[in-house]
Amino acid sequence: MDSKNEIRIRIEEEIIKAKDSLEKYRELTKPISPENAIGRVSRMDAINNKSINDEALRKVELKLNNLKVALSKIDDLDFGICRRCQKPIPIGRLILIPQAINCVNCAR
Repeated sequence: MDSKNEIRIRIEEEIIKAKDSLEKYRELTKPISPENAIGRVSRMDAINNKSINDEALRKVELKLNNLKVALSKIDDLDFGICRRCQKPIPIGRLILIPQAINCVNCAR
């Protein structure tokens, strides 16, 4: 199996995982109904948890978008080339983080 095909499979797997996470976080970030008969402290915990889940939802949405972009560009000549230093991004990094656009050194 060639490395681009391996990366393509990895991206597709990550897209499926991200979509699953997206659904879970969307469920967790639904508005908290004020008529729920929960105590004040429990309501504060629920509001706090919602804000944490909102941030997680944003991160998953961003990751999903980046993965879709990576998948659409996998056949481009510059796929896997660091945007900053123009050197090849190691295959291990691309398999681990398929949406990576910078090598490890430039990502710091």
